[in-house]
Amino acid sequence: MERGNSTVVTEFILLGLTQSQDAELLVFVLVSLFYIVILPGNFLIILTIKSDPGLAAPLYFFLGNLAFLDASYSFIVSPRMLVDFFSEKKVISYRGCITQLFFLHFLGAGEMFLLVVMAFDRYIAICRPLHYATVMSPRVCYALLLALWLGGFAHSIVQVALILHLPFCGPNQLDNFFCDVPQVIKLACTDTFVVELLMVSNSGLLTLLCFLGLLASYAVILCRVKGHSSEGKSKAISTCTTHIIIVFLMFGPAIFIYTRPFRAFPADKVVSLFHTVIFPLLNPVIYTLRNQEVKASMIKLLSQYVVC
Repeated sequence: MERGNSTVVTEFILLGLTQSQDAELLVFVLVSLFYIVILPGNFLIILTIKSDPGLAAPLYFFLGNLAFLDASYSFIVSPRMLVDFFSEKKVISYRGCITQLFFLHFLGAGEMFLLVVMAFDRYIAICRPLHYATVMSPRVCYALLLALWLGGFAHSIVQVALILHLPFCGPNQLDNFFCDVPQVIKLACTDTFVVELLMVSNSGLLTLLCFLGLLASYAVILCRVKGHSSEGKSKAISTCTTHIIIVFLMFGPAIFIYTRPFRAFPADKVVSLFHTVIFPLLNPVIYTLRNQEVKASMIKLLSQYVVC
């Protein structure tokens, strides 16, 4: 069936999240409510950080970018998934599939690298406080932001380049509600063993190493704050605990999906739903709810608009 590098398949049929109409309706209602309620919260976080001069520290600069990345990430899969719930035949073009896959990994890897940058920021703030203003200067913060965007682009373009060289001659049914690497590779009409290894190395191994590195860094930080004052220790532990929660929400599903051979598991679609729809919107909200400065500034901003 292999025909060089020619792509015969021009579209993919998405089998969706479930074949049960009742289950689809329930998921549609829950995701819609979640999307309508939580998504504006992400934009409110960005607006609050931008409008309050008191939130000019690098910590809040990166939190605003986290909210932006998560909000952008939520637009890749959710809107189409909600529309497809009412479509008898869920179809996505070959180009649309590749585009969705590109932005999924571009923004996902960007967020992963951003969490690494945020861990570095906390390490300098807690373990090297006298050098913090110099090390985390505005120029350095923007350079780190540029680096994580470039890192996300490089990661994603490698994923796309490997898939573009695969021939797709049929079948064209993707057993998921969106396009992702594991499902797309299965449809290639050629031996994909080497490509699968490259994909696992590029996505799975990178994700696992970042996850373990982040846990190790926060363990070091928590050990260093033992000698701090009770107030400083409490604030540092609260911040690090929030970061660790977000790390588990971000990396847990990614490790489950990308660090094993591309075989189907019953929990794949449920994990993908949380990974692409639920957790990205929750991350900034979780951080904000545990940060007194951002909450106070947000309440102040909302009260000004209510009074007006």
